[in-house]
Amino acid sequence: MKVLLVNGSPHIKGCTYTALHEIAEALTQEGIETEVYWIGNQPISGCIGCYQCGKKQRCVFDDQVNEFTALAEGFDGFIFGSPVFYSGMNGSLMSFMDRVFFSASARSPHPFRFKPAAAIVSARRAGTTSALDQMNKYFLHQQMPIVSSRYWNMVHGNTPEEVMQDAEGLQIMRQLARNMAWLLKLKENGEKAGIPLPMQEEKRISTNFIRN
Repeated sequence: MKVLLVNGSPHIKGCTYTALHEIAEALTQEGIETEVYWIGNQPISGCIGCYQCGKKQRCVFDDQVNEFTALAEGFDGFIFGSPVFYSGMNGSLMSFMDRVFFSASARSPHPFRFKPAAAIVSARRAGTTSALDQMNKYFLHQQMPIVSSRYWNMVHGNTPEEVMQDAEGLQIMRQLARNMAWLLKLKENGEKAGIPLPMQEEKRISTNFIRN
């Protein structure tokens, strides 16, 4: 079993990475393989709503979004990490996740559906809970079980060294890893026992609040 850890920070070895590294070590102790994917520090275009991904089975912009979505097919769980920018995730990660999850809906096989996921955030002081709420929406949309810890999935600190002093935050990261490993093992054993995935209604119902 493998978990892909997504470093959404523009800093490759910053506070967000420090939290993800703590998770990776705990997952390894549970017998789960890990890999860290850094989205980089170059601008990432947002979704333009062209809907070409439905025809092409990939995003029309051929960059790290398509690279990541193809890579994701080989993983069993995901943890996305972000620094807090103005009480939300950083802009590059938001553009990245918008396009990853929107274009993934058109892919077959679906790279994310029914795979456990979690979000973690790092902040100097505040804005963490609203950023977590924002990130969890993507998992809910893709029918991904959201993995919890013993508190909100956050660490605090202005530098990696300060994050390493956040004893509670680091414990939350380790417990999140153990909870992820537990859920992955349950899922694997359920599949071995022949428990099928939830039935999907063939036609999706899509409505709005305007009626003619």
